[in-house]
Amino acid sequence: MSNLNFKISELIQSDTAIAHNINNMPDINSLDCMLDLIFYCLQPIRDKIKKPIIISSGFRCKEVNNLVGGVSNSQHTKGQAVDFTVKGESVSGLISKIKSMNIEFDQLINEYDKWVHISYVKGKNRKQTLKY
Repeated sequence: MSNLNFKISELIQSDTAIAHNINNMPDINSLDCMLDLIFYCLQPIRDKIKKPIIISSGFRCKEVNNLVGGVSNSQHTKGQAVDFTVKGESVSGLISKIKSMNIEFDQLINEYDKWVHISYVKGKNRKQTLKY
C-alpha cells in the first residue's frame, strides 16, 4: 500500500457540529474503527481509482447524528462508516468499481445517487450492497 491520503480530521469534520458548537471528537474505539476504515477501504479505493475521495460525512457523535437525521444505530456514530464522492465519477459507477476491487467492507450503499456510503466492521463484514 502507498502512503495514506487521508487524515482523521477529514473523517471528524462536521459543519453541523461547528454550527451547533458540538464537540464531535470520537472516543478511542471509534478512532480505532476510523483507522480500519481508512486502511482497509478508503486507501485501497483511492489507490485503485487514482482520484481524490471527497468525504462528506464520517464520524458523527450521537448529537450530530440526530441533527442530520441519521438512524439511531448508524455506523457513523461508531466510526465505522464514511459517505463520499469522487469528482467525475457517478455513484453507481463507483459502486461497480469498488465491488470489482475485492475490498473488504461491511456495507456499500448507493444513497440516492448522491454519494457512496461504505462501512467496515473488523471481523464482522457482511459484504452487503444496497441502494436507497
